[in-house]
Amino acid sequence: MSAYGATIHWQRGEAAFLDGRFSRGHVWRFDGGASVPASSSPHVLPLPLSVEEGVDPEEAFVASLSSCHMLFFLLIACKRGFVVDDYGDEAIGVMARNAEGKLAMTQVTLRPRVRYGGAAPPSRDVERAMHDEAHHRCFIASSVKSAVTVEL
Repeated sequence: MSAYGATIHWQRGEAAFLDGRFSRGHVWRFDGGASVPASSSPHVLPLPLSVEEGVDPEEAFVASLSSCHMLFFLLIACKRGFVVDDYGDEAIGVMARNAEGKLAMTQVTLRPRVRYGGAAPPSRDVERAMHDEAHHRCFIASSVKSAVTVEL
């Protein structure tokens, strides 16, 4: 068993609070020393209550799925002898009402684009199988109820 943590910090400053017009900007801090400006999404709470430059939880959710998938894919490609030179993904998450009528991230679509080096890149079928394996091994994908699709 492993445990993972993050420190989240928000401070009101001089803003009023009870009127609800305070900034939702805050900071995420991680054990490696990274600090990430965060906020509610401007799609959920309009500016200036949200901070457009901050990463919102919805974006972080999509990024964590994409990152986990990529890390497993790179490992699988390496073990199968394929050289990956570049990996990019323009992942998209959709917020909609789920079966219980609650707003939720109901769909995340990963759109990985991989550029290979080396003598022989994988066939399309082998690449698809590696992405399928990466999806099934991804801890984050295994942890969520949202549908996660990989489009090649």
